[in-house]
Amino acid sequence: MPVRISALTWFALVAVAFAAADPPARAAGGVKNIVIVHGAWADGSSFAKVIPLLQAQGYTVTAVQNPLTSLDDDVAATKRVLDLQNGPVLLVGHSWGGMVITQAGTNPKVVGLMYVDAFSPDVGQSANDLGQGYPAPPGLKSISASNGFLWLSQAGVEQFFVPEVPKSEADVVWSTQGPLAASSLGAKVTAAAWKTKPSWCIVGRRDQMIDPGLERAMAKRINATVLELDAGHVPMLSQPQKVADFIASAAKGL
Repeated sequence: MPVRISALTWFALVAVAFAAADPPARAAGGVKNIVIVHGAWADGSSFAKVIPLLQAQGYTVTAVQNPLTSLDDDVAATKRVLDLQNGPVLLVGHSWGGMVITQAGTNPKVVGLMYVDAFSPDVGQSANDLGQGYPAPPGLKSISASNGFLWLSQAGVEQFFVPEVPKSEADVVWSTQGPLAASSLGAKVTAAAWKTKPSWCIVGRRDQMIDPGLERAMAKRINATVLELDAGHVPMLSQPQKVADFIASAAKGL
């Protein structure tokens, strides 16, 4: 006869298990909490290779799952995660996630920002505004619209989004992609956390989704510490060790 366990008993067992477990190794110095914000046409799994590398160093890493329905919705999702953190946070954003961390990074728990091939707008700027005056990235031609949301084709994922990873990995990225509400690209940030908090930027020299020249210009404007990689738009999957090391270096310096 099967044994039935009440919900209350189950939670109690989980609590005991966590209490009995060995505490994780602690990072040496600096900020211990890292919150990651993914971009469009991706989800939190785009950092799946980086997260265990950081956890192995003792960091507490939490990946936000953005709804990608609006800038405000993504900022709200990020703030919910920030509210759960115990102590100061290094906030990391990839691509569209840069728009989100610029706004959400005003949370008092955030003490530093890292932009990974990401937008870093000023107050009153949208993602569309930032692209003005720079070449249109080739990956944009693989984007299609449906019911107000923007999707990246499977061929576009393979050729422009993650061209450096095996097809089997690219297929997972395509299958788990988060479509972005088209209206989000016109949304303007009302605060810019980088004005008062230190920032770091990773620039992929072979990025085909955001022009590398634009990334360099944004990094210069926010006075960021920059790491340039011979990589495309998603270095977290193609060069995870280098990305993890740069994140850890920033966290240790805060």
